[in-house]
Amino acid sequence: MPIGTVSEEIVHLGITNFRLRRSIEGRKDEIQREERLQPEGSVLKTRCSVSPALVDQSFLRADFAADFVLPQLRRHLLSFCLTGAILIGAGATLGAKCPGTAGDNPTSPVLVELFTSEGCSSCPPADALVEQMDASQPVPGVQLIVLSEHVDYWDHDGWKDPYSSSSLTDRQNSYVHALGLKTAYTPQILIDGTVELRANDAQQVSEMLQKAGTTPKVPVHITSATLDANPSAVRGHIEADGSSAKHNADVYAVVALDHAESQVSKGENSGRHLTHVAVVLEITKVGKLEKGKNFSQDFQVKFKRLQTDPMPMRVVAVVQEPGSGKVLGATLQKIAN
Repeated sequence: MPIGTVSEEIVHLGITNFRLRRSIEGRKDEIQREERLQPEGSVLKTRCSVSPALVDQSFLRADFAADFVLPQLRRHLLSFCLTGAILIGAGATLGAKCPGTAGDNPTSPVLVELFTSEGCSSCPPADALVEQMDASQPVPGVQLIVLSEHVDYWDHDGWKDPYSSSSLTDRQNSYVHALGLKTAYTPQILIDGTVELRANDAQQVSEMLQKAGTTPKVPVHITSATLDANPSAVRGHIEADGSSAKHNADVYAVVALDHAESQVSKGENSGRHLTHVAVVLEITKVGKLEKGKNFSQDFQVKFKRLQTDPMPMRVVAVVQEPGSGKVLGATLQKIAN
């Protein structure tokens, strides 16, 4: 999709959002006038004081539009605008070639972590945004390495996310503590473990991704990675050059599904078909990188296989400072299953 088309669609959706808001506000004013004319104790004084003729037509009610239609429109508009802003800011298109392939200029890795849940109705637009980042790679000279980390604190609300993990909830809570945040929430996007992206600030998204791409990184490589079918595990070897590292760091191996999908039958997303990218199955600490030294280590990551059909996998190596959570380096390798 050309940039001009993206811009036109953003404007069109913005106008639609504005018109819907004006319609809702007008209906609320009408309801308030009706309410003032009703006697005290009137049975017509429902939560939104709607007239009897509208009781069975919920799609016309002002409160329904305000509580459901408008938030849904905002979520989809937000996802579209964020993606468009990133692409426009980077001077790319949705069909841009993925950096890091043979013949491209060297790229700087940036780790994008999305904490999400299939039980959260606000998460699908964020899932779609991360999928778009992964597919289009919109920032020149930057390789966005995305991870979808499904937390488990939504599992009690009607739908148990098949990809959720208490260890990923713990990882998110560690970030909350390190960044001095008040609480964990979904969807939450973190860049290189240090920057929390605000979903309502498209300009920040573009600026932070480009800024993270200019930060010097520790070179790290996955020199081999193979999948063992029984038991389910990934074996491989990680190397990192710590000559430029100013602090000691932990080295992690992350195993993720290349993509995944679910048909949700309960909870906030009931009836929706959800898709995800780079769904984390397991994170294992491989060893420690000492400042000024090189790192070379074999690894094995065991994981629970969620389905019998073969699925492409991803292995991500992450070099990360303990305590602060700052990501010093990362790399990605895909494995055919």
